[in-house]
Amino acid sequence: MSTFGAANTNPNKSYEVAQPPGDSVSSLSFSPKANVLVATSWDNQVRCWEIVRNGTIVNSTPKASISHDQPVLCSTWKDDGTTVFSGGCDKQVKMWPLLSGGQPMTVAMHDAPIKDIAWIPEMNLLVTGSWDKTLKYWDTRQSNPVHTQQLPDRCYAMTVKYPLMVVGTADRNLIVFNLQNPQTEFKRIMSPLKYQTRCVAAFPDQQGFLIGSIEGRVGVHHLDDAQQSKNFTFKCHRDGNDIYSVNSLNFHPIHHTFATAGSDGAFNFWDKDSKQRLKAMQRCNQPIACSTFNNDGSIFAYSVCYDWSKGAENHNPATAKTYIYLHLPQESEVKGKPRSGTTGRK
Repeated sequence: MSTFGAANTNPNKSYEVAQPPGDSVSSLSFSPKANVLVATSWDNQVRCWEIVRNGTIVNSTPKASISHDQPVLCSTWKDDGTTVFSGGCDKQVKMWPLLSGGQPMTVAMHDAPIKDIAWIPEMNLLVTGSWDKTLKYWDTRQSNPVHTQQLPDRCYAMTVKYPLMVVGTADRNLIVFNLQNPQTEFKRIMSPLKYQTRCVAAFPDQQGFLIGSIEGRVGVHHLDDAQQSKNFTFKCHRDGNDIYSVNSLNFHPIHHTFATAGSDGAFNFWDKDSKQRLKAMQRCNQPIACSTFNNDGSIFAYSVCYDWSKGAENHNPATAKTYIYLHLPQESEVKGKPRSGTTGRK
């Protein structure tokens, strides 16, 4: 274990978050207003740390935690940075007024585990996606959803950049919604990738989305029919004949480049417009299950832990320690490069 603020021996000069969860991390979320990090994990916990950066040194201080009845799968923040929402296998979302030190309360329920959630500030609503094949929209002051949307299959991944929302379900369905008319599907697309959807991320300009699959591949998809020629897919998180899942996709909030993180234990930074990989990081010795940027993109958090891709029978809690790391991206790693006419697919 590293001490507070000391660089860990991991390959990417990242800083280790103090007192990480005792089991695999399922989601990481930074406050939109401050360097406060929340992690949900398979040990039924939601934990919070205050992150303080002093030049190139980063310290983490555990602040608070709450419990669910079963593993927690997802988290998001209210846009004002006061409140955390978390959902998971106990089929409920808890609203935790973290800033005021209040007690968590249940604000959403499904008939099966809740896989993903998002707060939509423009609507003042929470949206929840579940394995019960529904999306539900919640006004947190009411006990019943304001709208329930049927999905063709279980929700696996969701991304919101108002007014765009994209939901990836089982069977490689991608359902696109225009949240100005949320009760009608805007478009239904079959994934451009041949294998199961793992993650999706809306473009910052709302003109399309990224999709990652279990087969070490990312698709770049534009919604406008006139832009279809710009769509492409590329391979990543592969090592010779070994192919790994893409577990996380995050756009940089300033430069609008993006990060991929995978079961190979690596994270990479990419520029979709120039079709270039900006930086390949060294692999960690376990999968990266999830990742996120802070609000200004100066910190990239990622969790190194068992990702369940080889099933429960291959999980040994005694040897599979969980880590959360904080990487400080250099501008050269995350700032896009001018397009060149010669760059092909990477």
